[in-house]
Amino acid sequence: MVFSAFERMMAFRYLRARRREGFVSVIAGFSLLGIALGVATLIIVMAVMNGFRQELLTRILGLNGHVTVFSNGPNFFDYEGAAGEIRGLPGVVAVTPMIEGQVMATANGQSGGAIVRGAAMENLAQRKIIADNIVQGSLADLGDEKILIGQRMAEKYGLRLGDKLSLISPKGNVTAFGTVPRVRGYEVGAIFNVGMYEYDSSFVFMPLAAAQVYFQQPEAVTHLEVVLDNADRTESAMAAIAGELGPGYRLFDWRRTNSSFFNALQVERNVMFLILTLIILVAAFNIISGLIMLVKDKGRDIAILRTMGASRGSVMRIFFMAGASVGVAGTLGGLGLGVAFAANIEEIRQFLQSLTGTELFSAEIYFLAHMPAEMDWNEVLSVVLMALGLSFGATIYPSWRAARLDPVEALRYE
Repeated sequence: MVFSAFERMMAFRYLRARRREGFVSVIAGFSLLGIALGVATLIIVMAVMNGFRQELLTRILGLNGHVTVFSNGPNFFDYEGAAGEIRGLPGVVAVTPMIEGQVMATANGQSGGAIVRGAAMENLAQRKIIADNIVQGSLADLGDEKILIGQRMAEKYGLRLGDKLSLISPKGNVTAFGTVPRVRGYEVGAIFNVGMYEYDSSFVFMPLAAAQVYFQQPEAVTHLEVVLDNADRTESAMAAIAGELGPGYRLFDWRRTNSSFFNALQVERNVMFLILTLIILVAAFNIISGLIMLVKDKGRDIAILRTMGASRGSVMRIFFMAGASVGVAGTLGGLGLGVAFAANIEEIRQFLQSLTGTELFSAEIYFLAHMPAEMDWNEVLSVVLMALGLSFGATIYPSWRAARLDPVEALRYE
């Protein structure tokens, strides 16, 4: 569709507010604002949802690995041989033998549940999300009597480096008087902060040998954690691992382990996209109502244009451009606002928190210590194209109605 200079001039002239059609211009302004806010909100929400998923995925996989291997028996004894076989497979980056168990942690009159993980220090040092986020102490300082805890756990129990944290195992020692819970105190040798509340508040890491002694599993582990070079290749990797190890083992990938969590995120993301799209749709209906009123007010002008030789196509293009320009301006404005907001969302959150004095993003509820946002430019392009499509579609009927206006009838009733 090619627009002539005359058509462009008339379209933008009709958009300028005058006393008579001032209300029409107000509707056009609200339509522009509605589209801009709808596009901006959609871009921001999609960026935040993508950021949540990526941050959670990075932290969950950084601490848990991509594939977990369990033995069918109560204990995993031949873990070194199995780990050596898995390390030789293509795509495998690291294999970590690990002991994991739930305990009760207590210190300074505070107590709560915790998860203890025992792993060799050289394997723990390969986990970048842990090794690169040590805020106090060092992995090299950990020994048989020292442990690594999260910063939020240290704050909760009032612990500093060198303080003791007592761990109580529900699987205690059997005596003549019954089962006695196993209690042992460990010195805090290092503190980490990975930025995920669940891990920073409830995870305790200790050397593998110390964990084997504490959980009374000498020469055994509970499972192997396998890290791959690509998180999306777990199915082929699991098939290769199963073929290499043979029967007697159970394998789980990160999708199965966290399926309910990530499925809930995906459902929430789709629902938010649908709901926020309605904002743009409502704004598009405002364009329709505004253009219909404009056509009604400009009936005499349309008749004069037709009698002067303007074709129906020319009249249709004039009003199409008038409506489409509102949609284009609103979409571009929303694009700029949404991208700028998403790129600086954490700074904006901090400013609003200091201004209102309230916590807008609780780590206890949202798992993460900061608000993430990651824009997918393909999604941004989809939002822009959708907004433009709705805006252009909204102008078709009013433009067609203007083109079909009979000049004789319009002049007769003026």
